[in-house]
Amino acid sequence: MTTPYEGLTQLGHLSAVPASPAAAVLERVANPHAGADYVVRFAVPEFTTLCPITGQPDFAHLVIDYIPAAWIVESKSLKLYLSAFRSHGTFHETCTLDVAKRLVALLEPAWLRIGGYWYPRGGMPIDIFWQTGAPPAGAWIPEQGVAPYRGRG
Repeated sequence: MTTPYEGLTQLGHLSAVPASPAAAVLERVANPHAGADYVVRFAVPEFTTLCPITGQPDFAHLVIDYIPAAWIVESKSLKLYLSAFRSHGTFHETCTLDVAKRLVALLEPAWLRIGGYWYPRGGMPIDIFWQTGAPPAGAWIPEQGVAPYRGRG
């Protein structure tokens, strides 16, 4: 008897943080509600990466929203992928779009958007937004709910 989770390599197993985002294995499972336009949200309020020039840490609050088509992302693999950025140097813009585009390539969603709300470096926050296009008609898309920088409180 097969299950929708057969073939997953990380769920239910001890898994180390990958050495880099490129080395991370993102996994997917069949969408149990294919054909329904519903939003899946991942909020990552403590996302960390490194400045590629100075090696200093950069922090962000990422919000990833998507409407699945045939696939949903397996959340443990997503957590490990995002954790791999902790020792990876990249600019805010590159990092935010790399996450989004990797998910789009894996999932081929009906729609995806990402908000990267980056904490200040040099006194200036940088927020990055990207989406695949207009969401399907009639889909309820909630606001991302991250306030403009004022201590992000």
